[in-house]
Amino acid sequence: MRTKDLTITLFIVATILLIPLLAMQLTKEVNWSGFDFLVMGSLLFLSGLAIQFVRYKLKNRKNRIIASLAILILLFIIWAELAVGIFGTPFAGS
Repeated sequence: MRTKDLTITLFIVATILLIPLLAMQLTKEVNWSGFDFLVMGSLLFLSGLAIQFVRYKLKNRKNRIIASLAILILLFIIWAELAVGIFGTPFAGS
């Protein structure tokens, strides 16, 4: 994997994480801890790396799109479970 791709992925993750950071400055309704930023940053970064891996390993465009969509769906399911516990698993906390 190229360094440029990793830099772009890190930039996108940092930009996305700026949204809750900015929201925390403007309202009391967003209350993230450092651990929340660490978990979400890791989740976003690993998803970005997985999509980069798919881009380089799969040659067929249709397969790349399907695999990337599967990664994004998994990301959103994990995010929703961590945020509000849609499945009620212990993974989401109490």
